[in-house]
Amino acid sequence: MRLHAVFVFLFAIISCECWAYIVDPGPTVIATKGAVWPQPKKITIENTFSIIRPQRFEFSAKRNTCDILNEGLIRYKELLVTEWQRLRKNEIKNARRSRERVNRINYNQWNDDDKFTGFLEVVTVNLNKPCEDSPYLGMDESYKFSLNNSEAILESDSIWGILRGLESFSQLVTSAPDSRSLQINSSYIEDEPRFSHRGLLLDTSRHFIPLATIKTILNGMAYSKLNVFHWHIVDDHSFPYESIKFPELSAQGAFHPTLVYTQNDVSAVIEYARMRGIRVLPEFDTPGHTRSWGVSHPELLTKCGAPYAGLLGPMDPTNENVYKFLKDLFGEVTDLFPEQFFHLGGDEVGFECWKSNQQINDYMKVKNYTKYEQLEEEFIQKVVDIIDELKSKSIVWQEVYQNQVHLPQGTVVHVWTGDTKRLMAQITRDGLPVLLSACWYLDHLSTGGDWKKFYDCDPLDFPGNAEQKALVMGGEACMWAEVVDDTNVVQRIFPRASAAAERLWSQDANQQVKERLEEHTCRMRKRGISAQPPNGPGYCI
Repeated sequence: MRLHAVFVFLFAIISCECWAYIVDPGPTVIATKGAVWPQPKKITIENTFSIIRPQRFEFSAKRNTCDILNEGLIRYKELLVTEWQRLRKNEIKNARRSRERVNRINYNQWNDDDKFTGFLEVVTVNLNKPCEDSPYLGMDESYKFSLNNSEAILESDSIWGILRGLESFSQLVTSAPDSRSLQINSSYIEDEPRFSHRGLLLDTSRHFIPLATIKTILNGMAYSKLNVFHWHIVDDHSFPYESIKFPELSAQGAFHPTLVYTQNDVSAVIEYARMRGIRVLPEFDTPGHTRSWGVSHPELLTKCGAPYAGLLGPMDPTNENVYKFLKDLFGEVTDLFPEQFFHLGGDEVGFECWKSNQQINDYMKVKNYTKYEQLEEEFIQKVVDIIDELKSKSIVWQEVYQNQVHLPQGTVVHVWTGDTKRLMAQITRDGLPVLLSACWYLDHLSTGGDWKKFYDCDPLDFPGNAEQKALVMGGEACMWAEVVDDTNVVQRIFPRASAAAERLWSQDANQQVKERLEEHTCRMRKRGISAQPPNGPGYCI
């Protein structure tokens, strides 16, 4: 009986998944080399190659040029030089360990390789039309790149396409087999994004995110071809935006007087983003998520009655001074942000405080309102009208639509929860443009490799006709900051946001995804983005 029991036990071990503990040494996923992220619409890579000598390499801008192009060329030249210097430093470290001499690179060695086509010394950059000043929804980001017989041409009708093409070119460059030189394979790319709005939301209210960290995040966005920085700048917990007209909002509502974004700080973020072809979309959520406003301006908020007496709730929609205040503040914000859209929020408006306030209930009787959603509709309608007066376009969270608020044509509905397919079908059937975020919440961290589920999500996967699908602007990955600050926010975002970025850019993103993301993560880390491991055991050098 004992022998039989042992046999059954051994058979169970062999037949179950316990074999997973028998592993080979080395990384879980072998990274690609020179793969482009996101996956281009059309790409061909040959086995012939060129060698780049950074000290002799240059970009040559033809036809049109501007400050965005000039700075972009400097930036991408510096990336090549930095990578070459990194290879040399690694070589010196290895030589010290082995006590060997470090010799000068012998570039003539490549002439003996029959796949070597020559040295790439110039990338010709053809910007076919004059530069546009600022990125916008619907901008042309298409480009073509070719490298043949060590002659490289990057071409686009727009500066935004040139920026995306420069990023792809930089990703094609890898270390050569000698681990000392830079190599790029002969290649051809034709590329353009699926969606024009490919965003990342960053919450800077729950934890203050320093300016330097925001710039690092913008760099990571550019490396993954994301093009909208959705700045959820204020919320219940703090008001870090420093207003000129109402400086008391941040003076009293920020966590600390030093934890604020000055007008110069905001302008610096906008300019840094502009140089990378990234829009900066401001969000000032109302009427809920506004408790920090009430530290300096309690009169804007609803005074709750029993059983919430002594507390403040959402903004008071019956107070006409609220709308005057918002018009003054939002006028300042729209002057500061060149972005054509303004995110008004409108999510998670609790009605408990409104219900407990006698003045609000009396107001509703006069108006013949039977539901608090009607009160919300009145508020949102007045705020949408304010934004329209300020020559901006409104974006609202889905609750505004679901509460049957009448929305003017062109108001964008931002979907973040629930039965998204049914909701997007309904929104687009009503003729409203839509953004999707529900499946790309970066604060919902489960385990390593949880980015894989991001590929299960497609903004066009809902029942609807071609006209409805055309109303899908794209989507955003969302980094809410309840449990992140500048110590961990970057690695929580990347490389997971890169997966959402590829889903929004690429027509077909199913090719070697794990292997390509492994390489892209190491690439970002080399560039100063502290991206977390994407797949499991592995390494970057």
